[in-house]
Amino acid sequence: MLELEAVSKHYPTPRGPLTVLSDVTLQLAPGDGLAIVGPSGSGKSTLLYAMGTLEPPSGGRITLDGVDPYALDETELAAFRNRNVGFVFQDHCLLPQLSVLENVLAPTLVEQPRADRTARARALLAAVGLQDRLEHRPAELSGGEKQRVAIARALVLQPKLLLCDEPTGNLDRRSAEAVADLLLKLHAEQQAILVVVTHSEELAARLPARRRLSGERLEQE
Repeated sequence: MLELEAVSKHYPTPRGPLTVLSDVTLQLAPGDGLAIVGPSGSGKSTLLYAMGTLEPPSGGRITLDGVDPYALDETELAAFRNRNVGFVFQDHCLLPQLSVLENVLAPTLVEQPRADRTARARALLAAVGLQDRLEHRPAELSGGEKQRVAIARALVLQPKLLLCDEPTGNLDRRSAEAVADLLLKLHAEQQAILVVVTHSEELAARLPARRRLSGERLEQE
């Protein structure tokens, strides 16, 4: 269960604190899928990063299965994030010097070695249609293929929470639809909590639930 209780976020400015999030309260259970929409600059990515333990809130509390990650020390927090949270970013964030298979396996490198990790990575790449591209580098892939690698990487450790920041934002319509199909199919199979920040009305409409971030608050649509 992901729980946000009265979460707020402020940034200091010369004119005083700038409030980006205010009193955001939310509960999501395993298997839930949520799209967060809103205008640029409304705080959507900030909220996503707070959920993913990358951006501590200024107030309120965030817990995942009862654990407050921001109460952990730096080493514990990094381990918690790696084990429990998968990220898919708009610009893929693949490591250019690594092969497709190595990029998917990257999150496993800080874990104890396990033989089944490579098998799972290969199975995920097969599921996203890249079983023939394992040794290719990111520069040899299309934008849609890179995003499929990013999805496989996000799921390799079977995270409890899958967070996507504009996952189809840099793709043409056909590639965006294919990536959305894969993301939702794999989410249904994995039963993680899925949160997607997007400007795409088409993608948002395919998620089971939708909220709008407006005026610092998360509202029902």
